[in-house]
Amino acid sequence: MSGQRSTGGTLRAADGDGLENLARVGLLAYGVVHLLVAWLALQLAWGTSSESADQSGALQTLAESPLGKPLLWIVAIGLIALAVWQALEVLRWRSGWSASGTQRSRAVKKTVKALAKAVVYAALAVLAIRFATGSGSSSSQQQQETAAGVFGWPAGRWLVGAAGLVLIGVGIYHVYKGVTKSFLKEIDLASAPSSATRLVTRLGQVGYPGKGIALGVVGGLLVHAAVTFDPADASGLDGALRTILEAPFGQFLLTLVALGIAAFGAYLFVRARYPERT
Repeated sequence: MSGQRSTGGTLRAADGDGLENLARVGLLAYGVVHLLVAWLALQLAWGTSSESADQSGALQTLAESPLGKPLLWIVAIGLIALAVWQALEVLRWRSGWSASGTQRSRAVKKTVKALAKAVVYAALAVLAIRFATGSGSSSSQQQQETAAGVFGWPAGRWLVGAAGLVLIGVGIYHVYKGVTKSFLKEIDLASAPSSATRLVTRLGQVGYPGKGIALGVVGGLLVHAAVTFDPADASGLDGALRTILEAPFGQFLLTLVALGIAAFGAYLFVRARYPERT
């Protein structure tokens, strides 16, 4: 793997076999989290589980496995490496803000994207550490408490609504990436065999829309919470999946979304094999 270093992407930003390999472990760990969420969503769809179908439920499931705590520490370390990866990308692209035209636009876009990823990976790493130390709890409950706190801020209601709109936008973008296959522009598959390229393509085509729909519904719930001024509506991914289940043909729709999330997890497994394209 270390021989396939990017000529300018994230792997180059990491610039070190140790961090590079840890980041690859992080991508695998992130994939495992998605697969576990998908499994919980399938169980929710078919009425065989009452566990939270979100990241906290996935990590709780991992914690209850025979080697749960050591695995959680591996997941946490890998996710921290991913966060460091993206933090280094922020620094690398930040210098391009002083450029002009399309170069500056690209640098701003890359910086914002890397910063958002760093925050997500760091938050998941903290959650994994909490479950590894036995202090983890439902992220849906935490999100409701956070929303209730934000509602007390000046313009807090608007901030919650804005966060929801951002998530809806991210969800739409994920669907767009899957439909147009634009995610292939982010991966250097020059050395990949045609079978691997086809696998990455198919998994991305299914995975990105599946995850995008889930994110969009989470955003919709946040917007609804802002409109109704009710933090109970800000129920996170678990609440979003339960909302899908309550829709017409909900069991079928939730099953499709779960399969999409599983495909995204599998996509991350393959993604860990190949470097990022600049």
